[in-house]
Amino acid sequence: MPQIRKILIANRGEIALRIIRACRDMGIRSVAVYSTADRESMHVKLADESVCIGPAPSKESYLNEAAVLTAALLTNADAIHPGYGFLSERAGFVEKVERHKLIWIGPTAAMISQMGDKVAAKKTAIECGLPVVPGSDDAVDTLEDALSWAEKIGYPVMLKAAAGGGGKGIRPVLNAEEMPEAFQMTKAEARAGFGDDALYIEKLLSHPRHIEFQVLGDQHGNAVIFGERDCSLQRKNQKVMEECPASALTQKQRDDMIEICKTAVKKMGYTNAGTLEFMFEDGKFYFLEMNTRLQVEHPATEMVYGVDLVREQIRIAMGEPLGYSQANLVANGHAIEFRINAEDPETFVPNPGTITLYSPPGGLGVRVDSAAYTGWKIPPTYDSLIAKLIVWAPNRPSCLLRSQRALEEFSIEGVKTTIPLQQKLLAQKDVKQLNIDNHWLENFLTDETK
Repeated sequence: MPQIRKILIANRGEIALRIIRACRDMGIRSVAVYSTADRESMHVKLADESVCIGPAPSKESYLNEAAVLTAALLTNADAIHPGYGFLSERAGFVEKVERHKLIWIGPTAAMISQMGDKVAAKKTAIECGLPVVPGSDDAVDTLEDALSWAEKIGYPVMLKAAAGGGGKGIRPVLNAEEMPEAFQMTKAEARAGFGDDALYIEKLLSHPRHIEFQVLGDQHGNAVIFGERDCSLQRKNQKVMEECPASALTQKQRDDMIEICKTAVKKMGYTNAGTLEFMFEDGKFYFLEMNTRLQVEHPATEMVYGVDLVREQIRIAMGEPLGYSQANLVANGHAIEFRINAEDPETFVPNPGTITLYSPPGGLGVRVDSAAYTGWKIPPTYDSLIAKLIVWAPNRPSCLLRSQRALEEFSIEGVKTTIPLQQKLLAQKDVKQLNIDNHWLENFLTDETK
């Protein structure tokens, strides 16, 4: 069984810091990589070692596969943890890591490739017994194919990039008249964004919720499902708030889906951490995609289940068995994660700059995952996420109250943040009463600007 004594973290910001802390808890040394723009970042300061891998642009640093691999080899790292984003779902990079006799902390290259292609992922989901949205069997190559499938499925439909992700490369089509322009635009967007213009088509659900199930699988055929998260509050397909568990589900719906997901994960032979994402409408689930990596919102699950998911990733990568069964996993209380971005809370324009005051909240049930500090200069080059506020309480009403308190305590000065938006959302009756779906936030923001 391979031992990991040193991990290179191929990421930055709060997720890099999160992984460093897990390494420290396990007695494992950590290596940070950084761009010239991140020289003063917290993950660089707290890692045992650090290596500059290039200039600010991601493609010349964090996406530079050769630079990351070289840093791992020069520092004698045993393994690479990719976090999320950047290189985390590049199957080709995983193969290079393994060719250099390094351990990849994540699922196999074959699984990343299989589930990264939306058409292949849907086929896999069907084979593994997961419920799916009605849609095309394969990629739609021509406008005629798209029109034919849309007529068969019934409008409205959604065009999606087969290689897409992060809410990019998708477009709703309400009728046949809209299809020609939508087809060409989505194809061009997919080609520009992912280097692959393959599209597929599926039924557009009118008022779905976004509910996802956290999974873990080891190298011995064992799998567990850590309940579910409700991620329905989204803007432009980007999650804003996430809750665990999803209070909209009945216990039977939850238990049934946990069993279905567990069976699917075992049939896939999936290893390490991942997330099965579904649309949920009128009491039915429809497979959306599988994220073959750690999720941004994983702390909400950790707070409810009391399990360090990054530690579990590392244990699985070393070949250790899970050591617990589904029956051992008991949900305790309710958690909500709030994404705090350096953005104007009304226009959502990124607002990089120097943080002149950073004072996070505290108290029972309050966790903040962030690499920010007073005096830190937020670079304009990367994602605007600067902190994740995660609040736990024995039940949802108590969690909402504690969340209000924590947001009021959270002080960040020098840059604009989305804290005011999060406070506004908690004050809404629909949010308090769970009268929300994937479109609720967009509609709310549109009404606010009228």
